[in-house]
Amino acid sequence: MSTAEAVEPQKLDLKRIFFILLGVTLFVTVYFSPSWPDAVDPLGKHFALSREGKGALAVFLLAGVWWVFEVVPIGVTSLMIGILQALFFIRKPDVAFKDFMDPSVLFIFGSIVIGLVFTKTGLTKRMAYKMLMIVGERTSMIMLGCFLVTVFLTHLMAHTAVAATMFPLFMTIYSLYDEEMKPSKFGKAMFIGLAYVCGAGSIITLLGAARGIVALGFYKELAGKEVSFFEFTYYFAPIGWAMTFLLWGFFMILFKPEKPVIHGLREKAASLYKALGPVSSKEITAALLIGAVIVFMSLQSFIPAIKPLNKSAIMLVCTVLFFVFNILDIKDLEDIPWNIILLFSGAMSIGFCLWETEAAKWLAVNWLAMFKEANWFIFVMGVAFFVLVMTNFIMNVAAIAISLPVALVLCPYLGVAPEVILYASLVCAGMPFLLLVGAAPNAIAYNSRLFTSGEFFRYGLIASVLLLAVLALFITVIWPIMGMPVTLAG
Repeated sequence: MSTAEAVEPQKLDLKRIFFILLGVTLFVTVYFSPSWPDAVDPLGKHFALSREGKGALAVFLLAGVWWVFEVVPIGVTSLMIGILQALFFIRKPDVAFKDFMDPSVLFIFGSIVIGLVFTKTGLTKRMAYKMLMIVGERTSMIMLGCFLVTVFLTHLMAHTAVAATMFPLFMTIYSLYDEEMKPSKFGKAMFIGLAYVCGAGSIITLLGAARGIVALGFYKELAGKEVSFFEFTYYFAPIGWAMTFLLWGFFMILFKPEKPVIHGLREKAASLYKALGPVSSKEITAALLIGAVIVFMSLQSFIPAIKPLNKSAIMLVCTVLFFVFNILDIKDLEDIPWNIILLFSGAMSIGFCLWETEAAKWLAVNWLAMFKEANWFIFVMGVAFFVLVMTNFIMNVAAIAISLPVALVLCPYLGVAPEVILYASLVCAGMPFLLLVGAAPNAIAYNSRLFTSGEFFRYGLIASVLLLAVLALFITVIWPIMGMPVTLAG
């Protein structure tokens, strides 16, 4: 290499600079703007937007732009969320940065460690090769098989744990498609699809995510009605499974695999499975520990005595035991994707910031007040759309908590049954297809490095439109046929 080549200046990335400055400009414009008008709910109650609330919206906009266009590593954008809250007195530093180690973040940490254990012990390869021996060599069937296993697991365990469990299996399968692990259409479909179907599956039972239990608590308090475990699944199973197959079709059209068939894959998978030899003691120990955690957390929904035990603590007990039994060692800590941990840490911080400053409530009241004289269907879709957007930025539980109270107040005036508001909101809260911070499976899938955050957002727009179209069909046709009241008898 010549001296001239060695000192050649790096090309200026004008697009990156533009989006960095756009985020900063939005922050400065919103933060230093004059006071904004109060939001007024249908009963005439006023909700003022405080200086801190305006600051929360400013941070929200900067983070959104930087995350979507990935102008710096996504974990670094998360650090900016804490920094801006502290420097601009939006929230106290000890509060803003404490959210970075919220129990939910530690749950994700534990879930990722489980994924590492699957990979290190060889359980992943054993599962992947066995699955490929069953589904065969057609890439369309391989993708469908992966999606179906993922959704089935979300019936029994939290979608974050499912994503962490399935991620290494997807990586092993993809390595047989492309040994160099380069980005491809099939790779993008597999891993963006992993994130999307984890969301679709997570709405089907109360075991798929915490949001269902929390939403039912709000619903009981606000509407005075209880929803049973089986009633919940009865209405959600059709739409969850419908979205799973539609998403598979969506990816087969949008990301048609470069290779329709991987010739000789079944024989290769059988050969590789045989080469693994008998199941090792470490595999057995790891499987028993992981199985015990899954069973215990699943039983929490049915056994009141163990329900109060914190899920993050249970997950971390499992993490510690991996080291106690020498399944993992100190070097394995270096393989933790800290960029992903920081990403979700920042998501928790901005979510709590919007919640505690009441900026999210101000947004909800302003948005839903627009529909106080609308047709019932437009109102329900308006609520769903708001939850869909907000759940991409803040905790889906928070998105429901700020929208349900306002929506349920409006229901009687518009002749809308509260049940349809609950179910429509939970459908959208479970499927944040736009931003990586919308759900932990999105961030886990991103760790494959086979797609960018911009691609995730771009294709997520189309998937979100598909979701709203399917939801509209269920609201107007399928749920009423199944017996769900959507309007009040009058």
